[in-house]
Formats: sequence, structure tokens, C-alpha cells
Amino acid sequence: MFFDNRRHAGQELAVRLLEWAGDRDLTGTLVLALPRGGVPVAAEVAGALHIPLDVLVARKIGVPGNPDLGIGAIVGDDPPVFDRLALQAMHLSEDKLGPEIARERLELHRRERLYRKGRPAPRVAGRSVLLVDDGLATGVTARAALRHLRRQDPARLVLAVPVGAPDTVDAMRTEADDVICLHQPRNLASVGRWYADFEQVSDGEVTAALHGVRPAT
Repeated sequence: MFFDNRRHAGQELAVRLLEWAGDRDLTGTLVLALPRGGVPVAAEVAGALHIPLDVLVARKIGVPGNPDLGIGAIVGDDPPVFDRLALQAMHLSEDKLGPEIARERLELHRRERLYRKGRPAPRVAGRSVLLVDDGLATGVTARAALRHLRRQDPARLVLAVPVGAPDTVDAMRTEADDVICLHQPRNLASVGRWYADFEQVSDGEVTAALHGVRPAT
């Protein structure tokens, strides 16, 4: 299964989530997107299910000198969540990653201010929450996000993605009440491989998508 772009992936994911919802009462349900890539996907889901959308900003912590190789993630002011096996394999420690963590924390708060424009984060306690991203590779960012949300006592916590590595999808089942993944290729290689168009999403596209759906409260 290939997706034309993130909007197409969101439309396909929305079909599956409509089946998942069935006769459930979705009153109070919230869609949270992991920006930036998860926002166009989540906007399609929120629109199809007629439920509000907001963002949960998370930042990947990369290996020094190779920032694209994520070995940890942060959400809000929570402590970092790390892939411990990867840390050991690369002979790294949290102390050595201090500068990367500080830099990503600054960028995280910048994006929160930009995307929310002064709005407070939506209430999670007692609500069903659909956390949406454009795919799952290592899963470290999704894990950090799910743990952040779990601490806020949602009624139900669901992770929904168009594509993901099978082992990662299975691992996320210990973090979420439900995991919905349309496509689980044995050799994922990278999330972008499964999209014809996987161009980086801009801050402007994120804010435009958020303005195009019902805002969360």
C-alpha cells in the first residue's frame, strides 16, 4: 500500500477509524496530531469523524552529528524518553545529550506558541484521545507522546497511523489502549518510502490545517 501524500493517507485512515468507531458515541473525543507530518493526516481524520483537532508537539532527540537518527524524544516539560538499547549501542548517556535536549526543548516551546497562538492545551482527562502521526519507525516519539497523555488520565487512548514497522506497532500496544495501523510492511526502511509525496510540512501548513477544522478545547 502506497499513499499519494499525507492527505490521501489521512483519508484512508479515516475510513478505518470510522469502522473502528462503529456505534461508539464520539462526544468529547479529541484528535491530537504530532506535528508537523501528522497534522495533514489528522486533519482528514478529524474532518471525517466530525471531532475537534489540536496538536501535541513532540521533538525527536537525535544522535550528536546525526540529528536524523532519533534515539529519544521529549513532550512538554516531561523528562526525555530514550531508546535504551540504542543509547547503549552508541555508548551514549543522557548527560552527553544535554545540549541536544536543551535545543529541542526550545524548538518545542516555539512551535507550541506558534501553533496554539495563546490557546491553552486541550483537556485530556476523561476523554477519548486519538493520537495521529504519518507513520511509525522506531516509535520513540509516539511512546513519549502516549506516556505524556496517559499521565493526564484519558478515558481511552488510541494511536492511529497509516504505516508502521510491525515490531514497533506491536510495542505500542503496551502504551495505548488501541493501535490502528493500515500498513505494516516487513521492511519499512523509512516512513517516507511509502508516500509518493513526502515533502516536509511547513509551519504555515500546520497552522492552516488547524484553522480548517473545529478547534479543540
